[in-house]
Amino acid sequence: MNTKTVFFLLLVLSATGFISPPIALAAGFIFALLLEHPYAADSRALAKFLLQASVVALGFGMNLHEVLKAGRSGFLYTALGIGFALLAGLLIGKIGKVRGTIAYLISTGTAICGGSAIAAIGPIVQASDEEMAVSLGTVFILNSIALFIFPSIGAAQHLSQSQFGLWSALAIHDTSSVVGAASRYGNEALLVATTVKLARALWIVPLALATAAVKRSRSKIQIPWFIFLFCLAAVINTYGPQEPRLSEMFFRLGRLGLTVTLFLIGTGISRRTLEEVGWRPLAQGVLLWILVGVTSLYFIRTGWIAL
Repeated sequence: MNTKTVFFLLLVLSATGFISPPIALAAGFIFALLLEHPYAADSRALAKFLLQASVVALGFGMNLHEVLKAGRSGFLYTALGIGFALLAGLLIGKIGKVRGTIAYLISTGTAICGGSAIAAIGPIVQASDEEMAVSLGTVFILNSIALFIFPSIGAAQHLSQSQFGLWSALAIHDTSSVVGAASRYGNEALLVATTVKLARALWIVPLALATAAVKRSRSKIQIPWFIFLFCLAAVINTYGPQEPRLSEMFFRLGRLGLTVTLFLIGTGISRRTLEEVGWRPLAQGVLLWILVGVTSLYFIRTGWIAL
């Protein structure tokens, strides 16, 4: 069986719903380590499109009133969390002697929404291909770990659906891993995690503008338009013709699309990616991630952060 056949078999298996998001991610990761990817560039482009399309599809299974409630409640926590993560990340990077651009990209990726934030900020700070690869590699590795361990930690800490959804949205980098972890915990957790995470992702725009002003860069700022389409889908589901079966179909397609997305992301974490990351940026990313995760979990458990 050749490499292309294995790739397509795993891709189809991920799209059927027979395997869970973490298993799909693990399958992609093992594929990348053992075999040479036949469609590396196409997979990255497809993963980006599928993530955005799947998030929009999830919007058809959500009530706008619940979306707005979760978004309003999570606004203050998101703002404080982003500020804390940026300052702490830059401090850890300075202490660990991580290259300035890489330290800033890892900090923004942890503070807002992982690879999307890095992709938006990278051109503004004129990051090199190596700096982008190292930053993205660090975030993708930690995303993979989070998808596996967060549901187990949430269960061990007896977090409610709402608490886990909020925690995953505040402490996991990429939207795909947030949704993947929350979907394993339950539908209410998925609702809370998706809405708070997307509200958090909107902070890409002001951060990109502020970074461009400081750097005096004229690079084009990438606005995450799919977030607005997600809100439009929620509006249609709330105020449009009520058809539960159709909403359920879109919602299920969104979850299946995210499983495929995670498989494709896994295939992008190769040996070369692991080698490029190096120990200093990875150490910064891990320390910052633990700090954000533990701090947000503490405040959620004690009731300081709640929806």
